[in-house]
Amino acid sequence: MTAKAPVELDPYVDDLAPSGNVMTVYDEQHFVTYLRLLDAKAEDADWKEVARIVLHRDPASDKMLTRRCWQSHLERAQWLSREGYRQAAANRNR
Repeated sequence: MTAKAPVELDPYVDDLAPSGNVMTVYDEQHFVTYLRLLDAKAEDADWKEVARIVLHRDPASDKMLTRRCWQSHLERAQWLSREGYRQAAANRNR
């Protein structure tokens, strides 16, 4: 049996989300973050506000780094919603 990472409600986020086609422990810990980003995107929320609230990043202090952080996490969330959820379901059933 594989150890499962706890899902956190408001975890610290790295500058960049993982990439690739394999779910990571980071992904498991950031499910709530990813869901919040997807909800914000569906509501067409301003990325700067989302970065402040969800990612705890200040676009005023470093706009490029904050935008890259937001973009990478949103792209990861979208990948998980399209494909990665299958791995999550398989991992949870082990």
